[in-house]
Amino acid sequence: MPLNLLDATVSGFDTVFAKFRSEAPNNKANLILFLADKDPSTSLSWCPDCVRAEPVIYKTLESASEDIALLRAYVGDRPTWRNPQHPWRVDSRFKLTGVPTLVRWENDAIKGRLEDHEAHLENKINALVTGN
Repeated sequence: MPLNLLDATVSGFDTVFAKFRSEAPNNKANLILFLADKDPSTSLSWCPDCVRAEPVIYKTLESASEDIALLRAYVGDRPTWRNPQHPWRVDSRFKLTGVPTLVRWENDAIKGRLEDHEAHLENKINALVTGN
């Protein structure tokens, strides 16, 4: 089945997240990928770990046979993300410390996560998707 992609920025996150949560029961897995914004001058992320992880994550999820929802949540540019009071750093649901971070969202809570140093590992992505 196709990968169901939703995109959100910090400012529009609540609206998109509400839609994501309402559709969650229809999917085998619901994932949130917190990513750095793309640099408008290069169309590449300012975050080298995001550049490395994104293609692996998409390839892995697109090859899955189940319905998977992926909410891509863009943290902003580098100065915005570096702010210790960034909304997703201080949000008790997410407690982000780095990007990319890939989380499995289940029963309205995080049930697993891959941090920036491991989000590019295909075997860990597969384990997160299957809930193992």
